[in-house]
Amino acid sequence: MTRGRFAAALTAIVLLAAALRGVFPAADPPWRSTVGVVWHDEGAWTHNARNKALFGQWRQDEWNPVYIAPVFTALEYLSFRAFGVGVRQARLVSEAAGVLSVILLALGVRRLAGDRAGLLAGVLLAVNYVYVMYDRAAIMEALMAAFIVASWYCSTRAEREPRWGALAAVMATLAFFTKAAAAFYVGALGLVAVIRLMEVWNAGAGRSRALDLPPKGGSHESEREDGSREREAAAGGARAQRAAALWTLAGLAISVGIIATVFVLPHWRDYQFYNWQMSVTRKPSYDVTSVLQRVTWFPILHDTFSRMWGVLCLGVFGAWGTLARWRRAADAERLLFLWVVVGALELLIHDDGNERRFVFFIPALIALGSVVLVRGSLLPAEISRVSRRDVLILAPGILYSAYVLAGPLARLPFLEEVHAHVLRHAVRLAAAGGAVLGLAVIAGWPRFASAASRRTWRPTVANALVLAFVAWNIAQFGEWAANRSYKNYEASRQLGRALPPETLVQGKLANGLSLENRIRPIFIGHGFGNYADRKNRDDVRYILTYTSPRLGYEGSQITDVLDASSGWRIIMNFDVAETPSGHDSAALIEKRARH
Repeated sequence: MTRGRFAAALTAIVLLAAALRGVFPAADPPWRSTVGVVWHDEGAWTHNARNKALFGQWRQDEWNPVYIAPVFTALEYLSFRAFGVGVRQARLVSEAAGVLSVILLALGVRRLAGDRAGLLAGVLLAVNYVYVMYDRAAIMEALMAAFIVASWYCSTRAEREPRWGALAAVMATLAFFTKAAAAFYVGALGLVAVIRLMEVWNAGAGRSRALDLPPKGGSHESEREDGSREREAAAGGARAQRAAALWTLAGLAISVGIIATVFVLPHWRDYQFYNWQMSVTRKPSYDVTSVLQRVTWFPILHDTFSRMWGVLCLGVFGAWGTLARWRRAADAERLLFLWVVVGALELLIHDDGNERRFVFFIPALIALGSVVLVRGSLLPAEISRVSRRDVLILAPGILYSAYVLAGPLARLPFLEEVHAHVLRHAVRLAAAGGAVLGLAVIAGWPRFASAASRRTWRPTVANALVLAFVAWNIAQFGEWAANRSYKNYEASRQLGRALPPETLVQGKLANGLSLENRIRPIFIGHGFGNYADRKNRDDVRYILTYTSPRLGYEGSQITDVLDASSGWRIIMNFDVAETPSGHDSAALIEKRARH
């Protein structure tokens, strides 16, 4: 493929990615076939940026997600400052980040596995339905994933140009300060650098010992020269790898240190509260039962993997292939492997209860899967060197990988159900399927390794498979487009016509419906935000909440406010779309009715 053809193909992919993310910019996120995007989170997470753009101050009340997502908040503010406050402007940050991640993933995979692999990775990420829908929402996942992809792209360049390792570290730091859930990637990036330094150190020590040995008799001068050149080349490669690792670690230390000094330490109490007490201490449980539940529900609870099962399979085989050729793998390949493995461990230990937590897997699985597609075999040739003894040691990982592949299929009969007793049936079904598949691989290892490492498909077959994946994702997007609604957008505009600017309104929905008007929302979380004085805000006349599916659908903190009011009445109703029915309603309630 010529450079011109690659550029033309990538341009077409980028235009497709931009179209899918930019068309119908004010439409509601999917509700008929949801991917986990909660529409009223957009106003909540852009709250500080909106405050600064409209009222000149970041902090207006006790809900300040700037301490969770300072990078996201800063970019949202720049969008509001340049284009005004609104739903479209809020989503512009995620849309641009999503398109950029498509470009960088394609270029990174190209450096790793060639032009075809880069284009396949680009088109698969451009159309991935779940990824597209998060790229269309003004929440942090799209920007966090884009910074991770940018960091990984820099790591693909660092092997030849070590200073790119520092930029990879900076991008990883920005991902973390976009959303702290990116901590897994910062750890993975640092771990890759440390492993490389240890290998270079050990290899250097080995070469030093070899130089101390007396030369063997009978060697020809040419053979000595050839060996000398090989050693020099190996030493040059080792120096470059060492330099890249050092630049990466230095970049991490310096970038984290700068942000900690400028932002974290001056606001330590708020930063600790939002990132530890609210996000870690308050939410998950870490007892054995809870962790076991997360381990078993990981591939089943949500349908993210069901929507991209083919890519998931290719990605899992790609990860195992990277492990098989670990010694020969570039640091960027190793980072893809640890991106998936360390990220999965973080979710299994911390929390896999929300679909948005799975978004960061998508680029890594696509990159790994693209390498498999162009290789023409499920596993690389190096897999034949893995002994049965090694397979027995790796048996837990093989069995769990098989369970992860079986889980999305076991979920299909229960797509409409999320109740624990129903999901237990899916877990049993997936466990049975995973056990059969995993044990078959372990028992038939030599033959399986031979078959899986044999080239079994040509490029035309890989291209056809990718076209099928593209068609499936475009079909999902088409279904959303055909059934799209603008209820939440229109409700925000109606609210702006009903209330004067700077009117105080309590409730999560006040934030959710604030982007097309100038009200002052008072966010009430469950134990955080403006929770402590929620019952005593006599200066706030109104509260916004769901009335359907039920009154106070957001949580008991809303009904607490209503119960504490001496009397309240609904003065305005709005059609909104949140649940799979798409026919929900919200109400503007006057807390103390006037007689």
